[in-house]
Amino acid sequence: MRMSLDEQVRSSVAALLHATGESQTDLAAALGVSQAQVSRRQSGTAAWSLADCDAVAAHYGIDVLELLAGPTRASEALAAERRRGHARHVSTARAAAAGDGGV
Repeated sequence: MRMSLDEQVRSSVAALLHATGESQTDLAAALGVSQAQVSRRQSGTAAWSLADCDAVAAHYGIDVLELLAGPTRASEALAAERRRGHARHVSTARAAAAGDGGV
């Protein structure tokens, strides 16, 4: 069964929140809305508007069409440096290289 566009957007937002480690409160602050408004949109009580989708996509640095395409496409479009754990991985790799006399 195919997901509706509303379900795809909610799934994409959930996947992006998970991938980045952001909370609904973090996303709400970036969008200039309340956490309750994000929660209502994510629960399906209210819909994500096209303007909301554009703002969410801009916040995550992806194209709005990738957001609308669903969670897999949205997550794949997310830049590596926005992903949860990226900074920890980079700093660990740098520390290991420094310990080996590398950069």
